[in-house]
Amino acid sequence: MPQIFLLFDLFITFFQIGLFTIGGGYAMIPLITDKVVSKGWCTEVDLLDYIAVAESTPGPFAINTSTFIGMKQFGIPGVIVSCLGLILPSFIIILIIAKFFMKFVEYRGVSAALNGLRPAVIGLMSAAVISIAIKAFNININFNFINNLNFTQISIFIIVLALSQIEKLKINSYKIIILSAVLGIMFYTAKDFGLF
Repeated sequence: MPQIFLLFDLFITFFQIGLFTIGGGYAMIPLITDKVVSKGWCTEVDLLDYIAVAESTPGPFAINTSTFIGMKQFGIPGVIVSCLGLILPSFIIILIIAKFFMKFVEYRGVSAALNGLRPAVIGLMSAAVISIAIKAFNININFNFINNLNFTQISIFIIVLALSQIEKLKINSYKIIILSAVLGIMFYTAKDFGLF
């Protein structure tokens, strides 16, 4: 298949992701997983790595993820096409809403629709959290799944989560990322040396 058709497929795929996702980057994760993994553009493990790096680098999460996928598949043209496909639906919708905002606000149906979308957004974000946790902690759902858990990763997660919730420490997100990296180095180095 010529590259122009592959780039068009990449554009359409990310256009659909951008069009049908409400609630931001995290709500896009199930849709990105479904579309991108099914097309063979990356594995679920690769996608998990992209998500981790996209979250820790500057810029919108979904754009960063689409950039990694586009770059892996088609280089710089893939980056441009995937990012353009992802942001174009939001851009068009915002232009339409900005033009007709006052008329939209007057209708009770618009308010009701937005209230109906909130649970869907929460559901999509919850699905993303659960699917990432299952992959990140190597959880195989069966009767023996406790033996398959990665307790090193779970320990790092619990420590960082606990520290981030202590308001007196006022830990910013970049400090949490650095702390996670340091804990990962410490835990996995100790594990390599057989200390636990």
